[in-house]
Amino acid sequence: MYRSSLDALHPIITTPHDLTELADQLAAAAAFAVDTEFLRERTYRAELCLIQVATRDTAACVDPLTLPDLAALARPLTMGSVAKVMHACRQDLEVLYPFAGIVGPVFDTQIAAALTGAPAQVGYADLVRRLLGRDLAKAHTRTDWSTRPLSTAQVEYALDDVRYLLPLKAHLEETIERLGRTAWLTEELAALATAGNFCVDPQQAWLRVKGLHGLDAARARLLQELAAWRERRASDRNRPRGWILEEGALREIVLRVPRTHAELAVTGDLPPNVLKHCGEEILACVQAAAVPDPPPPLDPRVRPDPARTALLRKLADLNQSIALELAMSPEVLTTRRELEQLVDGHRDVPVLRGWRRSVVGERLVAGL
Repeated sequence: MYRSSLDALHPIITTPHDLTELADQLAAAAAFAVDTEFLRERTYRAELCLIQVATRDTAACVDPLTLPDLAALARPLTMGSVAKVMHACRQDLEVLYPFAGIVGPVFDTQIAAALTGAPAQVGYADLVRRLLGRDLAKAHTRTDWSTRPLSTAQVEYALDDVRYLLPLKAHLEETIERLGRTAWLTEELAALATAGNFCVDPQQAWLRVKGLHGLDAARARLLQELAAWRERRASDRNRPRGWILEEGALREIVLRVPRTHAELAVTGDLPPNVLKHCGEEILACVQAAAVPDPPPPLDPRVRPDPARTALLRKLADLNQSIALELAMSPEVLTTRRELEQLVDGHRDVPVLRGWRRSVVGERLVAGL
């Protein structure tokens, strides 16, 4: 337990002196655990509310809402000689990036566990229960971490998120070495060191929109224009995407292609204030997409190609069979989207890179 001028049973770091002292301890360790608590319900960018850290004999919460500067903590977070142990770390890396830069090297226990046969998205509490036989409390899962003061129970709950990460790392490394998959893990973890993972390219934002398939070329351009506009506006104003334009409204605009305020006004899930303040910009997206007037008809009778569907099913079954051989979850090897890309003739897909290529990718291509 970290000792400072604070009560040792309530270890919250709130002064620059205590933060520097803690950072020195972390920098001297071979590895330390990290987790964060943040809010993003009302913002585009996450608001960092708490940072939890732990070594074998140190556990503490750092309060970013009280400390004027977190620079001291950036040093151990980015030191190449110190492993940072985290679970499902991508969002944590994103919220730490503004003050720390690229955190690394990172050992992600979710990624490691998936290579040993756990579900691809196995949760931290589930992993602690499976491997360490400990049940974690759930009482504060909905805590507003921006509220101060935090109770002792809340702090203890937060610290539980890092107390077991180092033991998990040791357990998983032993298993992965026994399975001969250490090189796989090294490759997976190396991918976390890409800063671009934390930023959404507005021109690629349309790929995140669900529920729109088989669009004609004109509507596909409109989807890209609208999604890019929404992403830029959300970022500029630091507001959630849905506050700028609801997903349902975006989809309806793409399908109906309104060209006037009157036509736009009858869009479902489009609040009057959005129509008032953003209507002109939305209609400008429609114009920029150069959708013909009238737009191409939507054909609900289009059916999937039976041959393509059969080939996709064949590859999915083969992926399932390979996963059984490896005692791994199929989705760890590849995704349905990648299988669809293979069937459609694409070869620049993740399953044909790195360790996956020889383990599963080449076998899938041979099955085409």
